[in-house]
Amino acid sequence: MPSPPLPLVDERAHLRADCANCAALCCVAPAFAASADFAIDKPAGRPCPNLRDDDLCGIHDRLRDRGFPGCAVFDCFGAGQHVTQGTFAGRTWRETAGLAGPMFAVLPVMRQLHEMLWYLSEAATHAAAASLHGEIDAARRRTERAADGTAEELSAMDVAAARREVGDLLERVSELVRSGSRAPDRRGADLIGRDLRRARLGNAGLRGAYLIGADLRGVDLGTADLLGADLRAADVRGADLSRCLFLTQPQVTAARGDSSTRIPGALTRPAHWSGGAVDRPGTSR
Repeated sequence: MPSPPLPLVDERAHLRADCANCAALCCVAPAFAASADFAIDKPAGRPCPNLRDDDLCGIHDRLRDRGFPGCAVFDCFGAGQHVTQGTFAGRTWRETAGLAGPMFAVLPVMRQLHEMLWYLSEAATHAAAASLHGEIDAARRRTERAADGTAEELSAMDVAAARREVGDLLERVSELVRSGSRAPDRRGADLIGRDLRRARLGNAGLRGAYLIGADLRGVDLGTADLLGADLRAADVRGADLSRCLFLTQPQVTAARGDSSTRIPGALTRPAHWSGGAVDRPGTSR
């Protein structure tokens, strides 16, 4: 009899948030202001009033209903557990005096490094960018070494320079994957609230575009580059985002979709999408 197929390995498992192995860093370290995303003001370094003593959110299943959609959208890309269990070897700001400042300072740096690793992991899967796979692997190894540095090394790191270097590489990947396409380059474009159902956006360059509240119902975006695009409240019901480049979970969670919206297999269908059952990463869409 043939051997059973080996289970698929999630190469980005360490880049997914694991709150049980974190110290609620995202609920304490950042500041947020009362707005459409947050119901209250919270200064940096002060625990959110909804944070329980066990480091879990007391309203996690009701965040949107209670006025905290910004928390529902946030994703640390696994930075929280890396800082807690790796950089600080399991010590936490609750238990060790003087640790809060260093932990909170490292978190945003680690999050950016993990986000870069997420993009680089995706880039390595594109056959059209095979000529760049060596550079992609080298960039991944440099970024991983940086993420494994000490708290002092992470705090002193020029993460903006690292982001620029990785961003340039990802742009070259995007150009190879989308080569031959006549789609427009709309990077950074202000498309807020626009009806884009008849626009030529399939395979388009939409890096950093503002798509807040845009109508993308039924649109097949093909291999559009969505790195850094703002999809808050974008209507993607019935849209096909399954082949889009550099689409992340926070972008998907911030949009409005339904059971007919197609998303990449590495992402999870948001529970709040109308008519959409919650899927596990890697399941078919």
